[in-house]
Amino acid sequence: MAKIPKPDPQSAARYFQSKLDFTCGPIELSHWLDEGAAVNVVDVRAPEDYAKGHVPGAINLPRDQWQNPKGLSKDKANVIYCYSQTCHLAAAAALEFAKQGFPVVEMEGGFTAWQKAQLEVAVGV
Repeated sequence: MAKIPKPDPQSAARYFQSKLDFTCGPIELSHWLDEGAAVNVVDVRAPEDYAKGHVPGAINLPRDQWQNPKGLSKDKANVIYCYSQTCHLAAAAALEFAKQGFPVVEMEGGFTAWQKAQLEVAVGV
């Protein structure tokens, strides 16, 4: 019989609070945008993928631009997304931007989740 772990409730509370503090979902981001919340949306996918479709209002910051992240804001949350839930490009970008002093949140599920939720998509650059 498999041994099922019994997580410590205090550790679980800390973990899930951090998850809530540093992640959002596509529906949540959509609501923030609709409400005019102080967010800056950042797409870290390749420029050609960004041009095919992206979250409306998102800026494109592919990996080769992370050391000089034009368009990021230190005055509001920078919501970072990449391709999908299994892509860790957004997490890597968020780590790099946080080290540079930018407040960051990762949109879970990436652009795939945004599309799956049938939210508006902008095309072009």
